[in-house]
Amino acid sequence: MKRSDLLGRKVEDFHVNRNTTIAQLMGLFGKSGGFSTEKIYAGKEILSEMFSGENTTFISFPADIISTGLRGVISDLISSGLIDAVITTCGTIDHDIARSYGSYYCGDFGMSDEMLREHGINRLGNVLVPDESYGTLIEKEVQPFLEQAYEQKKEWATVDLIMEYGRTINDKNSILRNAAMKKIPIFVPGITDGSFGSQLWSFYETHRDFKINLLEDEHRLADIIYDAKKSGALMIGGGISKHHTIWWNQFRNGLDYAVYLTTAQEYDGSLSGAKLEEAISWGKLKPRARYVNIIGEATALLPLLVGEFL
Repeated sequence: MKRSDLLGRKVEDFHVNRNTTIAQLMGLFGKSGGFSTEKIYAGKEILSEMFSGENTTFISFPADIISTGLRGVISDLISSGLIDAVITTCGTIDHDIARSYGSYYCGDFGMSDEMLREHGINRLGNVLVPDESYGTLIEKEVQPFLEQAYEQKKEWATVDLIMEYGRTINDKNSILRNAAMKKIPIFVPGITDGSFGSQLWSFYETHRDFKINLLEDEHRLADIIYDAKKSGALMIGGGISKHHTIWWNQFRNGLDYAVYLTTAQEYDGSLSGAKLEEAISWGKLKPRARYVNIIGEATALLPLLVGEFL
């Protein structure tokens, strides 16, 4: 490569004011040279291509962000029709149900957890979850639904059961409700790891012919993957949600597009910290895919990344 090629773009100063829009700010980021702004701009450009054309788009994320106001942004992404499939954890189902019928509150990372326990309050980072807004509330809402679902049929794919439950929710901010309205599947490979999963177990204890067919979920995922002309993923955080997304895409020789937003570091070998480049070695991301790793906290950065598409 020639020296002149390396020096093709000058770093430009940018200025913002109270009238600067998200779209304008992202354009300025693309000219700033450093450091995270370049990554964020690249992510926005990849998403723009990923959301258009004949591309099957996945979104994956862990549950913790659904306890925050970012739930609304993710719900809007689903409502907008930009997403074709969701892969997440059981806690997402829990928090979405809990916040549809109860309230969470703003707290602080430094609060005394012993004091909170005495008051019947659970702490999720700096989000406060009262006892009455979680376990007993979810049980109250889910058990009658399971009775009705059981009367319809004894065996359910998790993805169908979640969609069926979403149809019962009236909260306009609900991820489950909006996914059901758009007929967008929500896949939860670790369905028993949370309160909703515990409700399934509890119901099974008194209805031993009640079955959850996880392999049917995988069959549905396979159909989506094999039918995709191109595939892309917006992945927030790691764990089982990220892995299930890239795992299934290896069966079509990898993702064509990928935007990964994480705060984890790669030096312990964890999947959450693994850069997307590592997925290339496994055939889960195409070598010539458009991709970017963005190091940053999702509740602050995701609205910037997707704001102009909503």
